[in-house]
Amino acid sequence: MKYFGIISLLLWLSTSCTENAKEKIPSVKAPFSNVDTLAINDWWNRDSNPIINLKVDRDSVISFGIYTVSNKTLKLSAQLYPLYPDESREVRLEIKENGKWHEIQKQKINDIGWSALFRVENWDDSKDTKYRLRHGENSKFEGLIRKDPKDKEAISMAALSCNSNQDRGMRENYVRNINHQNPDLIFFAGDQSYDHTEHTAAWLKFGLQFRETFRNRPAITIPDDHDIGQGNLWGENGKRSEINGAADGGYRYPIEYVNMVERCQTAHLPDPYDPTPIQRGIGVYYTNLLLGGVDFAILEDRKFKSGPAGKIPQQGPRPDHIRNPDYDPASIDLPELSLLGDRQLQFLEDWGATNKEAIKVVLSQTGFCGGAHIHGQKTNRLHADLDSNGWPQTGRKKALTLIKKAGAVHIAGDQHLATVIKQGIHEFGDGPWAFVVPAIVNDYYSRWWWPEDEKAGVHPNPNTTLPWTGDYLDGFNNKISMMAYVNPENGMRSGAAAHSKGGGYGLIRFYKKEQTTTFECWPRYVDVTKEDAKQYEGWPITVAMD
Repeated sequence: MKYFGIISLLLWLSTSCTENAKEKIPSVKAPFSNVDTLAINDWWNRDSNPIINLKVDRDSVISFGIYTVSNKTLKLSAQLYPLYPDESREVRLEIKENGKWHEIQKQKINDIGWSALFRVENWDDSKDTKYRLRHGENSKFEGLIRKDPKDKEAISMAALSCNSNQDRGMRENYVRNINHQNPDLIFFAGDQSYDHTEHTAAWLKFGLQFRETFRNRPAITIPDDHDIGQGNLWGENGKRSEINGAADGGYRYPIEYVNMVERCQTAHLPDPYDPTPIQRGIGVYYTNLLLGGVDFAILEDRKFKSGPAGKIPQQGPRPDHIRNPDYDPASIDLPELSLLGDRQLQFLEDWGATNKEAIKVVLSQTGFCGGAHIHGQKTNRLHADLDSNGWPQTGRKKALTLIKKAGAVHIAGDQHLATVIKQGIHEFGDGPWAFVVPAIVNDYYSRWWWPEDEKAGVHPNPNTTLPWTGDYLDGFNNKISMMAYVNPENGMRSGAAAHSKGGGYGLIRFYKKEQTTTFECWPRYVDVTKEDAKQYEGWPITVAMD
């Protein structure tokens, strides 16, 4: 008993000293105080939160690594849980060669966002390489950096978006399905986080949910409006938004917070085409990634876009929602309005003129048309949604013309409503193919493709039983040819697809020899490991690269 008492006293003193050390050593003060509060300053004094436990065992402080390899440059971000003031701010990268681990680089951890970036040039992309991240003595995260799949006849990519916090559970179905299908690349199109002012905690939760899909393969992640704390975003080159809803354009939260979000989610992407910051020092990340003979252009379709408030007549209770079906679409297509901005248009022009032997793919946050009629509830019909990239129409035409000129297909998210559309620029069908993938979680805010007259368009898709396919004008008078869509009631009327309520993910296969692309759309609760697994009604769809 005497020895037990001494041991207990020593343990108490050890714990007490550690806690006192946290109090005595000043924490790094963040440049903001009203956002990311769970993970900054004296974060250990915060109460428990509904997002994620941040007070993890110190052997588990490395949450995940996420990487890309392009043009023989490896870029890998290490994401950690918040660190105590007396813990090391250094993380190490090791690779396994000849059966032994070798440290190749050390990097400092940023106390704002708790991430660190590794960059290794002249990377040998001809072989698979095991890597691990290490912090302190025992914390580690292991994964695989895949070789460039340039010898494969088909390159595949899983695409997901809209990871709603209305369901905070794990994503076992997605992890099982994606790892079984084993794509070469995974793309998260935005809204990885819906906890607007607590990005670090929500980003860590996203990593906990999905890290087994990108532990052993490259991943592209781009933030959308919810990630940077806004319900909608019209970036207007970085100006500050001054009204609720931010429809005047710009960013509502501190620059440091916006840059932290973009650093955590995009630092591992290939270097930006033009790294010049926009107004107020907000960074950019638009770039391209070359993988296995497929060239992916990664856009920031919100960052330069004009906001509607104060520029066009308001046609509903919100500046961005047009409820008046009799309005003149030409009246809101003003010459001073921007969509992608001159810088990204120049990027698309240059990108389309290089690597011409590669299959070309454009990745962005949202689609380039108004592809939904009903938002949220079936009683909420909009004539046009200015959050979509169907507006401004002139900017849309400029973007689609360059995508078409490059011979590219377009993959996006954001809309919660999966669609395959053949875009029209001047005439029906003269633009590129576009696949908007479904939401990861679609239970709380659905959208519907539901023409008011409930009639099929001209030239309906003969390969589906879906009733409303064919040529239509969207609410901006843009010409679109709807080939398939996933309303919450779509697909099988019972079973896994119905239970999915329109949620799921896209799988895209790029066939280099045939110069074709196949779009697949998988319901959230379908088990693809089973022989009877079925996609949503209307899929798969195979299209020729132009």
